Amino acid sequence: MKLENRVAAITGGTAGIGRAIAEAYLAEGAKVAIMARNAEKAGAMLKEIGAGDRLVFCQGDATSQTDLEAFVDKTVETFGQVDVLVNNAGGAGDLQPIVELSDEAFDLAMKWNVYSTFWATRRALKNMLPNKWGRVINISSVEGKNGTPVLTAYVAAKHAVNGMTKSIAREVGTEGVTVNAICPGLILTDIVKDSGPATAAAMGISFDEMVAMFVSESAIKRPNKVEEVAAVAVLLASEAGAGITGALISVDGGTAHY
Repeated sequence: MKLENRVAAITGGTAGIGRAIAEAYLAEGAKVAIMARNAEKAGAMLKEIGAGDRLVFCQGDATSQTDLEAFVDKTVETFGQVDVLVNNAGGAGDLQPIVELSDEAFDLAMKWNVYSTFWATRRALKNMLPNKWGRVINISSVEGKNGTPVLTAYVAAKHAVNGMTKSIAREVGTEGVTVNAICPGLILTDIVKDSGPATAAAMGISFDEMVAMFVSESAIKRPNKVEEVAAVAVLLASEAGAGITGALISVDGGTAHY
């Protein structure tokens, strides 16, 4: 029970990496609030997990400052505090060659990944800093260390998330708060399966060829699993992670070179 008496708020918490982290935190004794757009999916998740009043859902859009701040406030209102914030919501959006990439698509990538992290973190820190304890965990990407054609907006956004992680970590390091980023590699979540064919098409290859390409670039020669990301998220949220801050931790099977 590494997270007993802790309260975690997770954006994008109803599927994929977010859900895996929520389940891992619950298993370690935490109380968990999740935010996502799809209330129906959230209702099914709450019923499947059966965590009772230790798991609550807040409907909201990660591109909305109002929704994100309301989510953090609702977590505090429900559980009395917020100890761990997992900025998991994000995505690639439109995938186009740079000469065809619209301002609107680029702005969406920034809002979905960078601004969402900024807004939620700023709000959560106002609760964490007075308590002299907190954990901010940003779910970034291997693309925050590398670069891939047609992913310009997403790559730029995740590099920004990584930079923000390192800067905030140094700012709040003496206040009992750690700030880290996990950088997953390819994971075949539902959202990747849904959006992957469009990504591959923009790259001029099939989805299977794209998966094979990413797998070939890793050391383990397979996609990662959501449980592997969740295990690192548990470490970072626990007392055992107190000495880790400002880190960009790859869970990518050795794809990134640093």
